[in-house]
Parts: sequence; C-alpha cells; structure tokens
Amino acid sequence: MFPPITTNVSTHASTTPPTSPSFPTTASRYLTYRPRWPEFAQGDHNGRVTRLARDHWQRRIAALDPETEYAEIARMLSAHEFPWDTLQALSFALFRTYAVPSIGDLLHDTGEFTKRVQKRYDDTGLLLEQILEHGLPSAPGTAAVRRINQMHGHYPISNDDFRYVLSTFVVVPVRWIAEHGYRPLTDHEQRALTNYYRHLGRHMAIKDIPETYREFERLLDDYEAAHFSYSAKARRVADATLDLMTTFPPNRYAPAAVAKRFAYALMDDALLDAFDYRRPRRWERRVARTALRARARFLARRPAREQPLYVRDMGYYRTYPQGFEVGDLGTFPAEGSAQIR
Repeated sequence: MFPPITTNVSTHASTTPPTSPSFPTTASRYLTYRPRWPEFAQGDHNGRVTRLARDHWQRRIAALDPETEYAEIARMLSAHEFPWDTLQALSFALFRTYAVPSIGDLLHDTGEFTKRVQKRYDDTGLLLEQILEHGLPSAPGTAAVRRINQMHGHYPISNDDFRYVLSTFVVVPVRWIAEHGYRPLTDHEQRALTNYYRHLGRHMAIKDIPETYREFERLLDDYEAAHFSYSAKARRVADATLDLMTTFPPNRYAPAAVAKRFAYALMDDALLDAFDYRRPRRWERRVARTALRARARFLARRPAREQPLYVRDMGYYRTYPQGFEVGDLGTFPAEGSAQIR
C-alpha cells in the first residue's frame, strides 16, 4: 500500500555506527549493542554520575528551533532527558493500538506478535531507533523507513489506522512524561515532537497528518472513543505482549502476576475494558503512581545525563546479540501466502 521512499541507499547497505562505548568503530557492517540495566538514576553508559546541571538539556533544547531542528530536539529528549520514560511511553502507545480491532486482529493474523513477540518487539524498536538516532536522510534512517514501508505494503492498512498509530507516538509520550516524568514537556518541546513525527509520517506516505499537538490529541481521543472494543484476537496479542514485558528488567525480579498488576494500574479504564482486563483496585493504582512519583523526585535531584542512552543499551532487545543489519529487520511475508486480505 505504501511504496518505499525513493533513495539510492539499499536497505541492506552497511550502516556506519557512531563512535561510543557501545559501538566499536571496527564494526563497519553491523550495528551492535550491549544490554544494560534500564537506569532509574541518571548517569553515563558506565554508571558514572555526570556533573551537568539538571536543566542542561532543557536549556539546550530551548535554544533550538522546533520548526527546523525538531530531530535534534527529539534525540535530546529521548536519549538524554527521558530515555526510560520514552521507552515506557512508546511501549504503551503501541499497546494501545491493539485495542482497535482492525489493528489488533491484523497483528494477530500475521502471527508476529504471538509466535515471535520478542523479535517483533525488537524489530519495531530498532527500526524506530535508527531513525531517531541517525535521522533522515542518513543511510541508516532512510533504510529503516524503507524497511517499515516494505512491511506495511504487504497488508491492507487504512490511512485512518496509520494516522491513529502516529497520533499515539505523539500524544502518549507527552501525557506519560507529564504524569510520571521528573518534569512535563514544554510547549516548545511538544511542538518539536509533533514536527518530528509529522516528518516521519510523510515519509511513510500517511495522508492528512494533523498539524499541531492539539490536533493529534483530538484525533487520538476521538478515534479511541469510536473504535476501542473487545476482540479475542487482539486480547491474545495484548496477553503475549504483557507476558514478554514481565521478562524485562526490573519486572523479571517480581512474580509475573505482580508485574502485570503494576502494568494494569498504569492503564486507563477505556483501555482495560477494551481487553476485558479487570480494573485495578484503587490501592494498586496508588502504589504504582507513588512508585513512579518517587522515581521522578529522585531524578529531579540528579545531574543531567551526559552520554545518550538508547533502548538497545537497556537490556530489552535480545534477538540480535551479535548485531544486525537494518535491511534484515522486520518481516518478509512469502509472496501470495502471508499477506492478510
């Protein structure tokens, strides 16, 4: 449905890793990563506490133009200011989309989110991270968008569903950080994130993309009110995703049932009802929110993160311990057999 963008860069072209402790410069062919604990306190990759002022990145961001330098702002927010929060927010953003049956049922029918959920989770995150880290039109970023478009082209996904998914990437992180981050995003930062995902959406050939954050917010709320409903297939996708998340640090150190109840406590009633999950008790919501508020207060007193922290450093992606090529990520349905019609 969505043709890949025109480019001279092959999706199997080698990508050039940046110079960092997690990316040896000799690894010219593969983008490698080393699993890390998702740090709840700020620090660099080696655990050293930096001495940057807490508002260092906020001041840097305020000096940039959200209309033209949105990609740099998005990187600073995701890799320096709110790395763990961004990961959680985008995970919940994708999880929300399952509650729209046209999306959840399709994901179920591909088998990717039930039979190979870890790989599908890794592929999705790594592709989006290549775009965030390297930008467009870099070779890794362009190759990642091409790969995304190739995968989507195998399935009859409506433009309305694409617009909704894009809106979750914009709205859910803003709302999550406002509630659970050490500070809310400024209007300046919200505008930059909006422009970043508008730019990505255009490269995915999505039509009628909202222009402002408020328009994205209205789209998300209206679409969910109209389309959230129970589907047995979507429920299986949601269950498989939650089962995977109980294996991530620090969840894996708690009983799976406890980790799931914590996740339920962070979901709104509309989302819970769409999956027919039991609503948490008030004390469960209070415990979950109190824990995240305590974390936020702790981070507010810590120095800013000097070195970027990407999801591949947090120990969540486990499919490619030896590295990967962007063009090999994702699904490759057999022609005529794996397309869902």
